[in-house]
Amino acid sequence: MSTLRVTAERLTILPHPDADALELAQVGLFRAVVAKGAYRTGDWAVYIPENAILPEELIEEIGLTGKLSGAKKNRVRPIRLRGELSQGIVCRPGRLSDRDLAAEHEAGTDFAADLGVTKWVPEVPLHMSGDMVPAPDLVRWIEVENIKRYPDVFEPGERVVATEKIHGTACLYTLVAETGEEFVSSKGQGAKGLALVRSEQNLYWKAVTAHGVAKAARALAERFGADRVGVFGEVFGAGVQDLKYGETGRSDRPGYAVFDVRLDIAGTPRWIDSADLVDVLAEVDLPAVPVLYDGPYDEAALFAEAEGRETWSGSALHLREGVVVRPARERFSEVLAGRAIAKFVSDAYLTRKGGTEFE
Repeated sequence: MSTLRVTAERLTILPHPDADALELAQVGLFRAVVAKGAYRTGDWAVYIPENAILPEELIEEIGLTGKLSGAKKNRVRPIRLRGELSQGIVCRPGRLSDRDLAAEHEAGTDFAADLGVTKWVPEVPLHMSGDMVPAPDLVRWIEVENIKRYPDVFEPGERVVATEKIHGTACLYTLVAETGEEFVSSKGQGAKGLALVRSEQNLYWKAVTAHGVAKAARALAERFGADRVGVFGEVFGAGVQDLKYGETGRSDRPGYAVFDVRLDIAGTPRWIDSADLVDVLAEVDLPAVPVLYDGPYDEAALFAEAEGRETWSGSALHLREGVVVRPARERFSEVLAGRAIAKFVSDAYLTRKGGTEFE
């Protein structure tokens, strides 16, 4: 999931092609359906993104009682309104009426705490959970932001690599080369600096063991002279999420594919370049997520790649979640104040019925 930030944004208002009483308010590349005449291009408003949980009083104020998602009808989810995808909520909460929203935008103000908005966190199934221990040496994963929120991450024409975003659960594996210590965690628990106690019953440990991640990490440490190796893979298949990719859910060998590797060399972190990752993983016998595009950055082409059918199974069994895009050679992004990496998410995936989002 992306980082939750509730921000002031300057709106661009577009006509709704199939509803006289509705318009589209554009924020970055996101569009939210709004009542016609509520805003004009150039107006400032607050944008609340998808996967936000709203307090009851705010829901009532903006007239959405009973209209949001979840058991408590308080979760923001992408929906289609008269055929147009609406992602997030555009509003002007009364408690911010005395704030200069243009100035707050320039200051990068996050209104989530002021408005009582929190991030939705899915409940973790029993087979994905387990006993946790502090793990300060665990290499954590990052939040990959949606390109619609940050459309200027990449330079037009720069070489990028887009890999299929497989819908599973992120598995974090860390090897400390000197001591041989191993840490395994989920994305959510890893963000808290926690690792899972080794267990034959735990999904993440099963995947790491079945696919020989420890052996591969030791080979990577030796080849690159790394003090610490972080291997980031997706665990997927039947029993993990609603999209199964043809994986049967065998208890001893869950579906698994690596999407990133970090090496700490003499105290300096280094991510293996996306242009080299598939070959490096093949050398250590680790499966890699499929590469769907390798070429000059083309926003329209990459949005097209985000749609369509999955490729992992070779049989196009179901829709595709999207793609993750990185420069061919790792670089810093001023826009993100960190790694240049972003996701393009399929509209069909966002609006599918009965989807699960366990982390």
